[in-house]
Amino acid sequence: MARRRAGRRLVVAPLTLVVTALAASACLDLPSLNRPDIPDGIPPGAGVPTPYIDINAPGRTADLLGEWAAPIAESTRIPAIALEAYGNAAEIQRQQHPECGLAWTTLAGVAAVESKHGTHRGTDIAANGDTSPPIRGVALDGTRGNMQIHDTDGGTMDGDSVHDRAMGPFQFIPETWSRYGVDANGDGRADPDNIDDAALSAARYLCVSSGGDMTTPEGWEKAVKVYNNSTPYVLDVRDRANAYSINVRY
Repeated sequence: MARRRAGRRLVVAPLTLVVTALAASACLDLPSLNRPDIPDGIPPGAGVPTPYIDINAPGRTADLLGEWAAPIAESTRIPAIALEAYGNAAEIQRQQHPECGLAWTTLAGVAAVESKHGTHRGTDIAANGDTSPPIRGVALDGTRGNMQIHDTDGGTMDGDSVHDRAMGPFQFIPETWSRYGVDANGDGRADPDNIDDAALSAARYLCVSSGGDMTTPEGWEKAVKVYNNSTPYVLDVRDRANAYSINVRY
């Protein structure tokens, strides 16, 4: 009898603990349980629309998007100044090349993967969009699965006179920057280390690479693959962009 009573206590005690634990967990407000489902469509969602701005205004036109960017930055944890750059680039493209259909969320997805929105390894973004210290990729010398690209700029842009390196928040190589790089912050020079300039240059590059239409799955995927011709990369950009489209941190 004593053994059976002891046995009952051993059985009842764990069950009580399990029930108590389940009840306690049911009362916890766990962020992972409340996280909304992230869409998986291609192209990703467009997110909160950027308001109309005068893209020909003097100075940094991205500053005109401060009120738009602030609440999105709070929800997604993307630096507000980076969001201003993405929104500015998308709005310029919308006004100048509406047929492309590029959304700021795609620019944010690419920049997140390429440089953590311009903050890779502690890089800071100044009020005018300049990043410091400069973000540089590895030497493209053909090792570790990288392409081999011999120097094309004499090291004047990327600091390497032997092989090219990717530069800035959107990781342009010098040759591509020389074709697509533009000024977007109003200082009169195109700088791959300025997030405004880099975002607008990336917008131009993506739109051209898509064949001129990023509103189709084929066009969007074709454009993103110019950065990295791999399915995992495309899916990473897609998932981040879709998360930002519903104001969710990724």
